[in-house]
Amino acid sequence: MSDGTVLYADIAHPGDQAGPTAAPRPAVITFTVYNKWLVELAESRVVRALGRAAGRLGAGESAGLGRLLRTLAGGTPDAAAANHTLVSRGYVYVLVDVRGTGASTGEWKFLGIDEQRDYLEVIDWVRDQHWCRGDFALAGISYHAMAALTAAGLRPAGLKAVFAIEGAENADREIAYAGGVPSPFTLAWTSVITAAKFLPPLPVLLRDSTLTGFLRDRLSAPLAWLDRVLPGYLRDDDPDLYRNEKWAERWPDLEAIEVPTFLVGGWHDIFNHSPLRLYTRLDLPPGRKQVLVEDSYHFTPGSALGAPGNPPGLDELQCAWFNRWVENESNGIEHYGPIVLGQLNGEWIAQAEFPPPQAQPARFYLTGDIGGSAAHSGYDGALSTAAPMVGRPITLRDNGFHLTSDNAAIATGGLITAFGRATVDQRGEEKSAATFTTVPFAARTIISGPMSLHLVVDTTGHEALWVATVSRVDSAGASSGLAHGALRSSLRALDTDDSRYADGELIEPRHPLTAESVQEVRPGEPHELDIALNAVEAVLDAGDRLRVAVRRASFPRHVVPPGLRRIRGTQRILLDPARPSHLTLCLYRPQS
Repeated sequence: MSDGTVLYADIAHPGDQAGPTAAPRPAVITFTVYNKWLVELAESRVVRALGRAAGRLGAGESAGLGRLLRTLAGGTPDAAAANHTLVSRGYVYVLVDVRGTGASTGEWKFLGIDEQRDYLEVIDWVRDQHWCRGDFALAGISYHAMAALTAAGLRPAGLKAVFAIEGAENADREIAYAGGVPSPFTLAWTSVITAAKFLPPLPVLLRDSTLTGFLRDRLSAPLAWLDRVLPGYLRDDDPDLYRNEKWAERWPDLEAIEVPTFLVGGWHDIFNHSPLRLYTRLDLPPGRKQVLVEDSYHFTPGSALGAPGNPPGLDELQCAWFNRWVENESNGIEHYGPIVLGQLNGEWIAQAEFPPPQAQPARFYLTGDIGGSAAHSGYDGALSTAAPMVGRPITLRDNGFHLTSDNAAIATGGLITAFGRATVDQRGEEKSAATFTTVPFAARTIISGPMSLHLVVDTTGHEALWVATVSRVDSAGASSGLAHGALRSSLRALDTDDSRYADGELIEPRHPLTAESVQEVRPGEPHELDIALNAVEAVLDAGDRLRVAVRRASFPRHVVPPGLRRIRGTQRILLDPARPSHLTLCLYRPQS
């Protein structure tokens, strides 16, 4: 690199037993923080054999070991590393350890300015090689996807297309400090990257005389980004608990992306707000931008793909996308979707808008009437289309530690779902929640789009955290999480310009989450807030109910720092006929 940092890459060429193809080929570039040596273990023969075996299992349920194995059969290993499907069809695949990770020297600073400059220098280097035709695409999953979108926003010469799986619009808003509090996932994730960067390929570093620089850089910054993450778990005055310039320089310039971009996300991903927001923000016509959202978690992308009747595996989708826009092949993928959704409790659909025009906003009010379907919960209230007639305060219970809920499954990337469907039943978590449940729906109904929960609350302290979950309750009483959100009372200021409305109803609240936007929380003084819940496309069958659960916390999804815990008090939802609390979402009835 221009500052002397040395980056390492593995390059896979198309060819046969005689060697690489002689003619220059288009390149696909992925930037990784996970140590490319470890990433490529995901493409081992053993993993591929498991994937082939899992392919015979079918799509399966949303939980269980079979569902996790289906991830291997959905093209995910190829799409996450050196895509053998792409290479076998004529692309050169370049997998790069970003600075400070894997074998590369330098210091990792999480999508920082230095790393972004590296993207452009690596791209220039690749385009200048004899084996590269001069045009290329960007691809990746999770961090790789964020890097791909960030690099695409820099508008490098020669870029033809992007394929981003589980990327984030804003990683700080989505996961690092969602709702204003840190996530254990971020701490675990950063710790893994910090550990992985100390696993060097010694023979290569000795051969190239870069071992000294590697050790110097690792020892000079042993914690790398981890030292920026830890304070948020220990102090409530850490500036990184708020959105700031440090975060802003790491957001991708989505509106600047000019090339066709395919996005993949999951309803239960840690970045579950992002896929459809990314799609909306891309300044591209439908077809040149596409999005697919499936019933998956962060570690299970592609688990619903590849089976008969479902979309193709991720590797095949990626290859078709690049064949169309890099190789100019007339394969028609621009007419696929452009919005492809795997409905929760439903089927696969394709549509032009999200939510579709027939989805209309509806309000469901939190009332003090006895719901009668959640005797297990901390408070069993009703969720009604009519505003409450009588006011009353509902005190929230203290939270326990719950590992059987969709929130916990999201926090573990879906890994706990290997133990079966019981691990994602919300009823365990609802024991410490105030719940509000509708009567059974009389007919099949579709929930489509983001949701907003408006609460009127108070607290005896100077701060409060409100965690909300919207669930589908089936006729047997099982509660399945559909959408989630959280918000600190002090960060309740609403950014009306960035928020989304439908027919005058707030359906997607957005908050500045900056230190400058903090509003005072006075003990005993009522205040109102709007919690954003992620968008979904979900089917409620006749006889199903809809439930809202509100809690004070949600470990292991969120962590309340010690300083914030000290200033919290008793939290109450104030059911007030004059200022009713309500859930707003968009609904429609499917055509028979």
